[in-house]
Amino acid sequence: MGFLPGARLRLVRRAPLGDPIEVEIGGAHLALRHADAALIQVRITPDA
Repeated sequence: MGFLPGARLRLVRRAPLGDPIEVEIGGAHLALRHADAALIQVRITPDA
């Protein structure tokens, strides 16, 4: 489990105060703090 180049990531929801966020990647749901999420580079693509 992890963030690999080319993997699809989806923002699921944000906590009421905005931190943490829940993302889905490879079928797994993960909670990330903004400080950690800021280190991940993403490319936005239209839904396939």
